[in-house]
Amino acid sequence: MTGFRLHDPWWLLALIPLGLLALRAAQRRRVAAVLYSEVSLLALLPKTAAQRGRRLLPWVRGAGFALLVGALARPQCGQEEFRVRAEGIAILMCLDRSGSMQEPLTVGETRTSRLEVARRAFRDFVTGGGALPGRPDDRIGLIAFTGFVEDKCPLTLDHHALLRILDTVQITPPPADPSESEDPRWSEDRLTAIGDAVTAAIDRLKDAEAKSRVVILLSDGQQTAGVVAPSEAARAAQALGIKLYTISLQHDPGVLREMAQATGGRCFAATDAQALDDVYAEIDRLEKSPTLGRLYTQYHELFPYLMFPGLGSILLVVVLSSTRLRALP
Repeated sequence: MTGFRLHDPWWLLALIPLGLLALRAAQRRRVAAVLYSEVSLLALLPKTAAQRGRRLLPWVRGAGFALLVGALARPQCGQEEFRVRAEGIAILMCLDRSGSMQEPLTVGETRTSRLEVARRAFRDFVTGGGALPGRPDDRIGLIAFTGFVEDKCPLTLDHHALLRILDTVQITPPPADPSESEDPRWSEDRLTAIGDAVTAAIDRLKDAEAKSRVVILLSDGQQTAGVVAPSEAARAAQALGIKLYTISLQHDPGVLREMAQATGGRCFAATDAQALDDVYAEIDRLEKSPTLGRLYTQYHELFPYLMFPGLGSILLVVVLSSTRLRALP
């Protein structure tokens, strides 16, 4: 739901004296003293647009100050989220974004990159798609990796933000100039640090207050970089009671199967997107932990929509009263 509030509402009290001053200024008429032979002739002259416009200046000035007072009260609107009680698990997704993930994969009658297949399936897993129920009560995080690890998103219930971050996970394109192909940065993007990625995920999950903590590792290669061996990462996960589910986009899962089995998880060898759905169905059967909901609101400031028109109104009055609508004396 959309919330509205005034951060400093006491500023609105200034509207009372401001209104009285504006009313007094609008009712006050100046008495001109100009020597003229016959003033009765001036009464016959038609009123000009400038004369009519000048009568509006006090009201425009008062409206400008009223807008500034409204800006000082700091109106805000926000998106409120509330969850009374939920039962969920803690999930960390480790997504391989190395160059080989650009290889095509068949999904139905179309062929798309492995990374795009993984992103679509992960999005369905989070929000619900096809036969998947969605995971509104699970805290989910995201890690992307190549030859190095990127902590993209911590464990969160804000799945809208998580999916926006997911869309930013891209494969680094190859250099246009072949002579730059040996650039260390490009070379590292072609490597795969599986052990380091799982270790980073374990570090994020070890303090999570959930009965079930899960790492989902999706990769299409073997360990070719990194400091921590996959077997060491698996043993660390086992010691902390964290289950590891691996999805290999190769026909032979190899080390990924060994890692999953060591933690009591499962390994899926995938040549299409169905394996991802199988993993998520398996996770649905894990034990869930109750969590208390939180009410929070992310507010956006609205004062600029009042401040700038208010300043513009006052400036307009100053300019017009000094030029086109200037009056004597």
